[in-house]
Amino acid sequence: MGRVVAGITRPVAGLTQSAAAVLRLRGHHARRGAATARLSYAEGPTEPPLLRQTVPDHFATVVSKYGDRPAVICRAPTVGDLLPSIPASQAGSSSGSTTLTYEALDSMSNTLANSLRSLGVKKGDRVAVSLGNVVENAALTYAIFKLGAILVPLNPTFNQKQLVAALAHLEVEVLIIGAVTDLAYKPCRGRSNLPLLESFLPNLERKIESSEVPSLRTVVLVDNTPSHPEVKFPVADLHALTPYSILLDSSSRAVTPDSPLSADETINIQFTSGTTSLPKAAMLSHTNILNNGRFIATRMGLIPEDKIVVPPPLFHCFGCVLGYMATATTGAAIMFPSPAFDPASCLRMVAEEEATGLYGVATMFVAELELLSNPAFASQTPEGAFRKLRKGIAAGSSVPESLMRRLFKTIGLQDLVICYGQTETSPVSVMTAPDDPFEKRTGSVGRVMPHTAVKVVDPRDRTRTLPIGERGELASSGYLVMKGYYNDAARTAEDRIEDANGRVWMYSGDEARMDEDGYIEITGRIKDLIIRGGENIHPLEVENCIFQCPGVQEVSVVGVPDDKHGEAVAAFVVPAKGWDTISEDAGEGTDDSSPKVLRKEDIRRWVKEKLSGHLAPKYVWWIDEYPKTASGKIQKYRLRDKAVELLKEAS
Repeated sequence: MGRVVAGITRPVAGLTQSAAAVLRLRGHHARRGAATARLSYAEGPTEPPLLRQTVPDHFATVVSKYGDRPAVICRAPTVGDLLPSIPASQAGSSSGSTTLTYEALDSMSNTLANSLRSLGVKKGDRVAVSLGNVVENAALTYAIFKLGAILVPLNPTFNQKQLVAALAHLEVEVLIIGAVTDLAYKPCRGRSNLPLLESFLPNLERKIESSEVPSLRTVVLVDNTPSHPEVKFPVADLHALTPYSILLDSSSRAVTPDSPLSADETINIQFTSGTTSLPKAAMLSHTNILNNGRFIATRMGLIPEDKIVVPPPLFHCFGCVLGYMATATTGAAIMFPSPAFDPASCLRMVAEEEATGLYGVATMFVAELELLSNPAFASQTPEGAFRKLRKGIAAGSSVPESLMRRLFKTIGLQDLVICYGQTETSPVSVMTAPDDPFEKRTGSVGRVMPHTAVKVVDPRDRTRTLPIGERGELASSGYLVMKGYYNDAARTAEDRIEDANGRVWMYSGDEARMDEDGYIEITGRIKDLIIRGGENIHPLEVENCIFQCPGVQEVSVVGVPDDKHGEAVAAFVVPAKGWDTISEDAGEGTDDSSPKVLRKEDIRRWVKEKLSGHLAPKYVWWIDEYPKTASGKIQKYRLRDKAVELLKEAS
C-alpha cells in the first residue's frame, strides 16, 4: 500500500513528476504552525483524480475497449490433480478450463442479473455468495453489482454456526452456494454442503424456511458434484433449491436497477478475515473498491496484455479487489487455477497459460517453492515454464526478505510488490512499487497510495502523531475508509474515528514505523506485542530471524504467560520437508549427527547469535500446520490458546 513524504526526489512508479511532487510529509502540529520535529505523517498524490463512476458504469467502458480480450480464465479441478505422477501436460489440461472474454462476462452477468431480478432481488438486497474461485462467482459479482444489490462474499468453509451467524446478521434474502466446498490442498476431495444446509433448513425437499435465518427466502445451488465424484449430494431430490443452471436461461439484455446507482452507496460487505475471534462486516462502496483496484493496478504496472494467476480467495479483499478489480480496471486477465488453493494447480496454470503474474500470501509461496524443490514435480515442469512470469503481489501477512529473494531467483518474480491494508480500507493503503530500491521492497510495505493519508500514532493517545522512526499504531484516511460495520455502531466507533478537523481515520491495530522517505515498516500487531520483564519484543522480528534458520519451513511467534517475566517468547515451528526433529536436547543414545536434524536448542541458539539472548524463545513446539484464515493469515489467538494448553499439560 502506499506512501510518500517531503524530501522525496524521485517519482513513484506510474506517477508523473507533477503528481510525485505533491507527496509530502507533515503532521497535525505542523498544520497548527508548531512543527519542529518531522512527524510520521504522509499523503499520497491527488492525481489522477478519483473515479466517480459506479462499478457497472466503469465496467461498461472497459468492455467497450477490451471486449474481445480474456477477462476471466478458470480452471476446474480434474482427476489429474490427484495423480502427481502423470505429466503436467495431461493433468489439468485446457479441457478443464473456462475462458470468458470481457464481452462474454458482460453478457453472462446480464443474464444472471435478469434471472436474479425474477427471483425478487432488488437494489439494496444482500445477496450472499459462498463459492470458491470459479467462473460462477466471477460472473455473479457483476450481476449483483448491476442490480444495485449488495454482494456478500462468504468463506465457503464456514461451519454451520459461522454461516448462520453471517446470514442472520446481514438479514440475507438470497444465498448462492456450491453443492460441495473445495478444500485447500485437496483437489476433488471436498466437503458436501448438504448437512450444513439441512442444519438450518429442515424442509429442503419442499421449501426454504429457517427459524434461525427468517429473512432467507431463496437458496441457489451451484452443482459442482462432477468435480467431486466421491462426494454425495442428491441434487435432484431437493426441490426447494433453485438450480444455478436455471439462472442461465434468461435474457442477456442490459438490466436497469430499480433506482439509479450512486458511487457512494454500499455495494460490497466484506467480513474481516478472522485473525481475531470476532469477524466484523465492513460496508464498502463503489468508490472504495473501484478506485482501490485501479490504484493497485497502476502502481504494480498492470497492462491489458497481462495474465495474472490469483489463488487468494474471491471472498476476501485480496482476491476480489487486489485481484478482480485491479485486472478489470485495466483490461488484463485474471486466472483462477483452482476453486481453493492448490500449489500444483497454480504452477501448472502459470506454465500452461504463460502467465505474467502470480499473487499469494507467504504460506502459498512457500508451498509452491517447496513443490518445485520436489524432483518428481520439477521433472514434469516444462523448461521455460516461468519465462514470462515477472509481476505479482504478496499480501495478507509479512513476507520475510529471504522468501522474497527465493521468489525472485526461482520463478522470476522480479517485479513482486507488497501490499498492506485492512478490509476496512478497501483494502490497500500502502504499497511498494517495482522500481523501489530493493531494500525498501523487502524491508517495508511501501508508501502511501493516491488520495490517501497515513500516520503513525501513540496507541495510548491516538491524537498524538509520533516522530519519524518511532513505533506506534498505523492509521489511514481518505476515500478508501469503509462506511462502517453493518448494524454495529459500537464496534464501528472503536476504530473508525473522526478527528478535530472532521477527517475520518481508520485505526489498524498494527504496529508500524515510518522512515524519512515515507516508507512504512509493519513491526507486528499491537495486541501480539510480547512484554517480557517490561521490555517490548516484536514477534515479527523474531519470526524473520527463525525463518532463515536451516531446517525451518515456517514459524509463528506468540507470547505466553510467565511467572518471572510476565510473558515469555514461544515459537511454533513447521520443520522443512526431509528434516527430523528432536523435542529436547539430544540425550544419551540419541543419534543427532545427521545434518538434517533440527533441535529446539538449534532454534534458541540461532536467535541468540543473530539477534539477542532475551529474544530467544523459551518454548519451542513443532507443528505440522497452523490454524489459518482462508486467506492464509495465521490465527495467533488460537496459537496462544494452544500454547497455554501445552504449558498446563507440561506442568
